[in-house]
Amino acid sequence: MPASVELFLLKEIPNLGQEGDVVKVAPGYARNYLLPQGFAEPVTEAAKRRIAKIVAERERIRRETLSDAQKLAKRLAETSVTIRAKVSDEENLYGSVNQSQILAALKDAGFATLEERFIQLDEHLKKLGVFDVPVKVHQDVVQTVKVWVVAE
Repeated sequence: MPASVELFLLKEIPNLGQEGDVVKVAPGYARNYLLPQGFAEPVTEAAKRRIAKIVAERERIRRETLSDAQKLAKRLAETSVTIRAKVSDEENLYGSVNQSQILAALKDAGFATLEERFIQLDEHLKKLGVFDVPVKVHQDVVQTVKVWVVAE
């Protein structure tokens, strides 16, 4: 009995691989779960051709999304947003400025496609001033945005 079986994944399986990946798994896992559920198929010549097609399509999509992300990053580089916050007499903020407030300001500035998870804020902003906040628009593209926190 073989120590492992080589399969072509038809769907993404967490902790195993993406659709189109060729993986080696235990024979029992393949026979009892992946094959009956339709999540994988044995690697054959037809499957190899399909793998090549899926890989080429993935690469094309990756190039397009990278290009779009670079254009978005270029626009972000030229952008700064202002967030008004209530402050005490000592100029400390009541509360703090978080990702959702920065996202709302960026959406008002015309960046409707951004999501809160893109804003890479290590900790909330708790003082008045100008801050460089990284925005991860693609796994390979991170752009900083100037965020001005001013008193109301």
